[in-house]
Amino acid sequence: MFLSRFVVPGMAFVALSCTSMGVVAQTTSPNTTPAQATQSTPDTGSVTKTPPVAEKPDPLKRRLSDREERERRNATKIELKGTYKTWLEADVRWIITDQEAKTFKSLSNDEERDSFIEQFWQRRNPNPDSNDNEYRDEYYARIAYANEHFAAGQPGWMTDRGHIYIAYGKPDSIDSHPSGGSYERPMDEGGGETSTFPFEVWHYRYLEGIGDNIDIEFVDTCMCGEYHATIDRSEKDALKHVPGAGLTQYEEMGQAKKADRFSGGGLEQLGNGPMSSSQQSKEFDRLDTFSKLFAPPPVKFADLDDFLATSKVLSGPPFLFDVRTDYVKLTNETVMVPVTLQIRNGDITYNTKEGDSVGTVNILGRVSTITHRIVYTFEDTVKVETPSDLLQRTKNNMSVYWNAIPLPPGRYKLEIAIKDVNNPDHMGAWRRSVDVPEFDDDRLASSSLILAGEMERVPSKDVGAGSFVIGNTKVVPRVPPTFAAPVTFHRAQNLNFWMQVYNLGIGENKRNDATIEYQILNMATNKSVLDMQESASKLNPNADQLTLEKTMPLAGLEPGKYQVTIKVNDGILKQTIDQSAPFIVEQ
Repeated sequence: MFLSRFVVPGMAFVALSCTSMGVVAQTTSPNTTPAQATQSTPDTGSVTKTPPVAEKPDPLKRRLSDREERERRNATKIELKGTYKTWLEADVRWIITDQEAKTFKSLSNDEERDSFIEQFWQRRNPNPDSNDNEYRDEYYARIAYANEHFAAGQPGWMTDRGHIYIAYGKPDSIDSHPSGGSYERPMDEGGGETSTFPFEVWHYRYLEGIGDNIDIEFVDTCMCGEYHATIDRSEKDALKHVPGAGLTQYEEMGQAKKADRFSGGGLEQLGNGPMSSSQQSKEFDRLDTFSKLFAPPPVKFADLDDFLATSKVLSGPPFLFDVRTDYVKLTNETVMVPVTLQIRNGDITYNTKEGDSVGTVNILGRVSTITHRIVYTFEDTVKVETPSDLLQRTKNNMSVYWNAIPLPPGRYKLEIAIKDVNNPDHMGAWRRSVDVPEFDDDRLASSSLILAGEMERVPSKDVGAGSFVIGNTKVVPRVPPTFAAPVTFHRAQNLNFWMQVYNLGIGENKRNDATIEYQILNMATNKSVLDMQESASKLNPNADQLTLEKTMPLAGLEPGKYQVTIKVNDGILKQTIDQSAPFIVEQ
């Protein structure tokens, strides 16, 4: 960590570090400068003039076009292969969301992929504080079982039986007909006798989010061991297309024709029987169940999901909380949107036992498009623990929760609901539109300017992983009480601020040429208490992306309202950007 200290009257300004993301900061500079390279010669009194020689431009030194630069960057990406390709296309195929898969494919190196995989399993860990991940262990055990028992010309995990087993585990019972043959139809299938292909019916007494007494039918129509799930129970009928064979009860009695099976246009071709009319009314129920079986896992907190969906009137006082959203570029196609929730400890209901008080809060969040299609959800449980004798003294403390959401640029709706577990009627909701910016390659841009209560380096093993970690730094944002309101610090604390700069211009000398200006303004007097600037070339001369991290003690500032501004002037692109954030200093 490199520290530089800038003296301001009454305070010290410390640069935690300024590095390009994923690149070690370079502090060296070229041995010579253009000025040093220019040498004068003594005047001899006579000058012989010779015509200037036109130098031919070196094609290797010309600046690349935007398209060529994009192609160069894409060429530096490590191709998705080996274990990473297997992990995406095989290991987590049935549980990874489309957006997660898109984000994983866009990552540029193995370090980022390792970090993504670690976060992927951690988000699904039923006990995040444990070193063991029961969900991941059970998931891989199910894959191994599926590969051993359901393989048929392809690995078992790729089959429909493998899919259902991996997603829902072992069924409560299986009605197996491995050889097919003679089959007496039940009345709800039309009655009568026929011959079938091999088939199985898996029965689950209960599946969360789907219902009770769920039957899933698998049929091996190719007689090759490859069972596929079907919603049409007539698909197992080997005589369905044989005239005069395998008739239903009504067909045998002359009350129906076999040809009628193929003219109804329904989901199933069972044929007419004593219970045909009642079965037709259940077709949509079967279709709904089938779609849920192959959909993503159900929402864990169904009550919060219902609360968001219905916007029902609260029966008690609202559970208040504050939310902050930020934007950090991951790739050209994906932006990380850190969402920070802040809850006042005194608003939580505690359960006291043996001298310890524990409050529990369930959190459900979801992101949807303007067409109301849900693209991302997150669920978590936060516990706040404190000794009972300190409960009153800590009621004004704040608990924060953080979740990083990968999203492509665009407009979304972010909805969050929370529930006080020890007081079920104590619930709260937050809704707001979110505009995820697009970071063009040819335009100078920056992330959000984050004012943080804590900011520190993380060990190399934690880079890019864990709550509040962006890159190699843990950044705990201060959350304002309302949108665009200033955050509050005390004079005994440090002001930390974090920002990334993207798409700095690179000159023909392969160096950037930008100036970064920092200003802290006293809003009451309109006077600067800090004015300083530094050169991007001194921070990392060859980088087109920089991470700015600064820490400043607040002891030298009088109580009041201030504003921090970071301005970047790019001498190569001739572009300027700036970000500002207000804050309040209290005694």
